[in-house]
Amino acid sequence: MGVRPPPQRDDGGPEIVAFGIAALDEHLERADVTFPMASDELLETLGDPSVPYDAAGSEMRLSEALDATPHSTFETRQECMNALHPVFEERRERANNSLVGQLRSLLPFGSG
Repeated sequence: MGVRPPPQRDDGGPEIVAFGIAALDEHLERADVTFPMASDELLETLGDPSVPYDAAGSEMRLSEALDATPHSTFETRQECMNALHPVFEERRERANNSLVGQLRSLLPFGSG
């Protein structure tokens, strides 16, 4: 997922803020990850990055997301994304349902 942040730049190009599996995909691309791969190998390759799960920039460690899925190996990149997508979505929904999340959603800008 991704969302456009409020305009703050004068260079003319809109910046896309990636979160959830879109943000994870960026980590996978930078590290040039190839599949199949086990969860522990994935963590070792990526270094357990913090992955934003909402447009406000709230993050969770990849290790935490992997612990929340029953999968321990991923045959393909798509299988990895499909397994982790509900984890990020659940966290995002939980954050949005909290009082702070509701207040944050009313603000026209992110947390930082």
